[in-house]
Amino acid sequence: MIRKYTEKEIPKLLEIWEAAALIAHPFLSTEFHKMVKKAMRDMYLPNSDTWVFEESGNIIGFIAMLNNEIGGLFVDPNQQAKGIGTSLVNHMNQFHDTLEVEVFEENKIGKPFYEKHGFKVIKEYIMEETNQKVLRMKK
Repeated sequence: MIRKYTEKEIPKLLEIWEAAALIAHPFLSTEFHKMVKKAMRDMYLPNSDTWVFEESGNIIGFIAMLNNEIGGLFVDPNQQAKGIGTSLVNHMNQFHDTLEVEVFEENKIGKPFYEKHGFKVIKEYIMEETNQKVLRMKK
């Protein structure tokens, strides 16, 4: 079931984010991960349109939107490749004519996922804080 998250679920979302982000972004520093986790908790999740994928009472994935931009899409690593991310993206398609996302070029999970779902690169840049190439994609 896909539903809006509640604020009390932020710790669970951070747990999923951390587990998935460490696998998707092994090229990022521990310091950068810590900075992003704090921003997710304090700024990002409270100010985004966030939806969770819940199964048998357990949250196993979420998508956080800023207008039509996917600010974050994370699925519990033990539940990946089961259609959960696809379900979340398809759910957002109901509300937006186009979707955009930024993904690190080195993200061997996220980049192929978005390409498979029809996202095309519209811009590339180097993120100063990480010295990594980021792809802005649109569908």
